[in-house]
Amino acid sequence: MVPLLLLCAAALPLVARGAIPAPEEAARMARFVLHNCDWGALATLSTQEGLRGRPFANIFSLSDGAPGPHGGSGVPYLYLTDLEISVQDLEVNSNASLTVSLAQTPYCKKHKYDPQNPLCAHIIFCGNIVKVNDSEAGLAKKALFSRHPEMESWPKDHNWFFAKFNITNIWVLDYFGGLKTVTPEEYYSVKP
Repeated sequence: MVPLLLLCAAALPLVARGAIPAPEEAARMARFVLHNCDWGALATLSTQEGLRGRPFANIFSLSDGAPGPHGGSGVPYLYLTDLEISVQDLEVNSNASLTVSLAQTPYCKKHKYDPQNPLCAHIIFCGNIVKVNDSEAGLAKKALFSRHPEMESWPKDHNWFFAKFNITNIWVLDYFGGLKTVTPEEYYSVKP
């Protein structure tokens, strides 16, 4: 019990200084985590022989906007190709979940938080993947290429396209006491 109390006490000064959103600001935390992460684990239902219908997770680069404190839209954009096996799954069933975690940032290592420690916040989004329309493609391109400049030189014959994760459900694990549910409306109404 004492280590748990010490862990909680250690986190409070960080929140007070504004390093991360406070535990009672679950929607802001979700935006904060997504904006500070460059990749996530995307889970689909596999269509691959031998795995058909089973969960299948894969890592994808993503971005909700240019790095910095005010650049995020909250929309997870992805750069995809039909040659990728998870994208083939999405062509059959576009439903997916996306997990992003502060474990990929220096934050958790700095504070010696294991990735499973709730103080090393992670967010689980559920929804579906959709190709962006022409009017949104420029925004998606700017968001992704600002964080992942290598993408601009990826082989053109792979028929890359911009997509977004259309969020329908959000769960936040950022503190002790279990998951918090955030609606998409709450999520999009705050800034990270």
